[in-house]
Amino acid sequence: MPLLQQNLRGSNRRIGSWLNTMLAQQGWPPVPTSEQMSGLLSELVLAGAWLRAEPIPAKGTDPELDDELDRYRQNVQRLRQLLPCIHTQLLAERARIEAQRSRIHSAAKWAGALRQTL
Repeated sequence: MPLLQQNLRGSNRRIGSWLNTMLAQQGWPPVPTSEQMSGLLSELVLAGAWLRAEPIPAKGTDPELDDELDRYRQNVQRLRQLLPCIHTQLLAERARIEAQRSRIHSAAKWAGALRQTL
């Protein structure tokens, strides 16, 4: 089995697993963990490096490699479809954290003022 095909097969398996895990654990819309996003990014970077490292034979020359390339495209398209939802969820989480930070800051100021009056 050619190295590119072998590498893509492993990447496709891992990317598919990350995507499936993300959807299964979080439901819809997905909110990925930092580990999931890091894993996806690592796999995409590796696969991109492998695809740029050597010329890809013409379609039909190697049917098994064609299948792996198609699976890779499908995985990337799945991720591309999920990204707007992930982005929305992350913005909502950021707003929630900022609101909580503001409440904590206000409580700390109130406690400091209370100490000074006592």
